[in-house]
Amino acid sequence: MVLGTSSGAGKSLMTAALCRVLRRRGETPLPFKGQNMSNNAWVDGAGGEMAYSQALQAWSAGLEPVAAMNPVLLKPQGDSTSEVIHLGRSVGSARAEHYYRDWFRPGWRAIRTGLAQLQAAHPQGRLVLEGAGSPVEVNLQARDLTNLRLAQFLRARCLLVADIERGGVFAQLVGTLALLRPVERPLIRGLLINRFRGRRELFDAGRDWLERQTGVPVLGVMPWLDELFPPEDSLDLLERRGRKREAELEIAVLRLPSLSNFSDLDPLEAEPSVQLRWIRPGERLGRPDAVIVPGSKQTLRDLAALQARGLASELQAYLTEGGHVFGICGGLQMLGVALEDPDGLEGEGGPASRAGLGLLPLRTCFGATKALRHRRSQALWPPPGEGGGLPLEGFELHRGTTQLLDGTAPCQPLAADAELGWWRLADGGLGGLVAGTYLHGVFEDGPWRRRWLNLLRQRRGLAALPEAVPHHSRQREALLDRLADAFEAHVDLGPLLG
Repeated sequence: MVLGTSSGAGKSLMTAALCRVLRRRGETPLPFKGQNMSNNAWVDGAGGEMAYSQALQAWSAGLEPVAAMNPVLLKPQGDSTSEVIHLGRSVGSARAEHYYRDWFRPGWRAIRTGLAQLQAAHPQGRLVLEGAGSPVEVNLQARDLTNLRLAQFLRARCLLVADIERGGVFAQLVGTLALLRPVERPLIRGLLINRFRGRRELFDAGRDWLERQTGVPVLGVMPWLDELFPPEDSLDLLERRGRKREAELEIAVLRLPSLSNFSDLDPLEAEPSVQLRWIRPGERLGRPDAVIVPGSKQTLRDLAALQARGLASELQAYLTEGGHVFGICGGLQMLGVALEDPDGLEGEGGPASRAGLGLLPLRTCFGATKALRHRRSQALWPPPGEGGGLPLEGFELHRGTTQLLDGTAPCQPLAADAELGWWRLADGGLGGLVAGTYLHGVFEDGPWRRRWLNLLRQRRGLAALPEAVPHHSRQREALLDRLADAFEAHVDLGPLLG
């Protein structure tokens, strides 16, 4: 089990690295996180929701992601409320103050069921567990579902990770160990210092001190890796402020208050010629080459935030002046004319409706049934080039059905399956364009992503990029290999593997 002294210590990536190293050694690593809190989700092949970080670990292990790897997923909805997902299916919602009273026992059953399913499918596999947050939140320890309760249940050997970049690494490690109960302390087999900058020998004295003070070996010092790894949560997006010297396009992404599925933007982050700029409601939009309205867990609330801070009218002006706006999932819904929530599913305290941004002639009605499925279709937009139409693929994860309104401005389907997205030229005659899709992961397909980028480049008079590029999963695999290379070079796995 990989534990951390805090959230963001690097547990998810260290778990992914460990999975890849074990796979290289001929084992079948089984990534597992009993409970995760995240709005960055993935849909497995059976239509089950799970955290994207466990999907990434599954790919690192050479496995297809399945919801059993993350049997309890909490998706924050605001106001201290979360949607509760058990084994890939939504089972209700919980307020923070009542969560352990109402959901502790059902959650533990879901965790044990997920373990049983995973081990039945891979009887020779080795479980590689990831903890959550800190394992020693003293007000929660008695009701902890996914850290040391699970480690004790499975007799897991634990690696405790601390992020030296945050500062206070000695207090992080010594304090965490001091707060463990006597029965838990023997589970910790080693310490790992993560994100160390500079020459590692400069930390030798600190390493020796830690081992003397704690009696626990420091199994490794992972260097700072100058790589753009998938963010573990939306707070990590704030650290992505570096300017690419070779960037030719600037794409603004609205950092919505209830942002979800921000991994949709990873393929664009990986494009050397693209600079992403994350904008909070209230910040100036400027004149980027395109604006992306991403997914949202609370579409009506995020729409209201955009409208209250004047960004809605700024988007309209940007589009009229020739801008390019693209919406994904909840972002697509916001681009429409009207959004209706007759059953109060969007957390507004009852039935609600709201005028959309009015950029596409669409009406969305939210319903109880979620669309959870992988989709593959033929792209009708961007316009087919010499290579003809391109395949378009991704997954749906949303409530609500969206319909094109009759008798409105011309609007064209984005794909052969018309319900997957729409596009239209903007009013004003200056070349503005607005489009949107329900497909998460739409930018992962290299040829489609490049064709979309070439639309933007053409407007700037820039040379077209080659479209014959591989799926983003190839880049992700290479990134995981480099992560595993560093892990193998700097971490002694002996005490963990037994």
